Amino acid sequence: MTRATRASEIAISLSVYEVGSTTLFLLGGEAKQDAWLAMLLGAGAGLLLLLIYLLMYRLDSERDLFELCRHYLGSTFGWIAAFAFTAYFAYEASRNFRDIGELAVQTLLNRTPMPIIIFISIIIGSYVTYLGPRSAFRLSVVYAYIMAVGYALILVLLPMTGLLHAQFMFPVLEHGLTPVWRAAMPEIVSFPFGQTILFLVYFKYAQKGKHLGRLAIVSYLITAVFLTVMNQLVILVLGPEIAAIGTYPMFMVVQMMEVSNVIERADALFVLLLFMGIGMKANFFLIGAGIGLQRITGIRYKLWVIPLGITVFGLTYLSPTFTEYFRVGLKLTVDRLMPVTQVVIPGILFIAMLVRKKKRKPA
Repeated sequence: MTRATRASEIAISLSVYEVGSTTLFLLGGEAKQDAWLAMLLGAGAGLLLLLIYLLMYRLDSERDLFELCRHYLGSTFGWIAAFAFTAYFAYEASRNFRDIGELAVQTLLNRTPMPIIIFISIIIGSYVTYLGPRSAFRLSVVYAYIMAVGYALILVLLPMTGLLHAQFMFPVLEHGLTPVWRAAMPEIVSFPFGQTILFLVYFKYAQKGKHLGRLAIVSYLITAVFLTVMNQLVILVLGPEIAAIGTYPMFMVVQMMEVSNVIERADALFVLLLFMGIGMKANFFLIGAGIGLQRITGIRYKLWVIPLGITVFGLTYLSPTFTEYFRVGLKLTVDRLMPVTQVVIPGILFIAMLVRKKKRKPA
């Protein structure tokens, strides 16, 4: 791929990627009515991580994440780090495809076997992966317009239903800052805000001198505010206790929406938006894993599409039941795996880059 991608396309793709499946879940439920504070705290920490990732890109804009690992961490440790990121991206792709399957079975396609849904989704994702990052960026822009209109309708119509209860916001900080901190760290930072680490694979494709950093930060801030509002709407409708125990609480909210006997199936619109968001997020993870395999092995990117798709399909069934899948996602992936791939390894890489750059400066 040539360096011809607009910075605005990458920034919009970052927003679509961040939204992904995030609206499907309640984040910060441990903080109850203060979930919005936990969201803002997590978003602030995620912004700090994004700034570090952008600075890493600025220090060496010619290399992607995998190339940075190999160049600055040495052949052995660089290979290990690059492989860790590749495995992480492939695993995250599998979880997103599993989300598509679970959501489809529990909502619109309850008579269709989930393996078939996941298999078809991976075929589509593999085709997008074969076309490459540029096609994914452009597809994200199209999806962004559709998702913006769809979510705007939900945000406009929901207050008209009379379902919102402002009293669920209070009392603020009833139990102090401790529950807010625990809800945000590391859960909300890891998912979704810290997942911007993936875009260190894609920043190098932006046109030079096109203010990528500024556009990425603006896109991130708008998305963070949107996700905070959507997350808090769930609590304002269901209440903090019910919202915290629901599997897909936002889906429960849109199912309750009814406006003047005209809007009665907002859940179908919401599921469509989710399919778009989750699908694009899975595609970006899949492409990232494919690029990683090329960097590690030297084998051409497109030759990895089919083996990668088969591997991801197998990974979707590491957890045989939905309960175990949900538990693994929360306890293992979010609390343990993501902090390593989003903070620890990038932190070591960032320090190595600073040291190398400093040594090269003339005395």
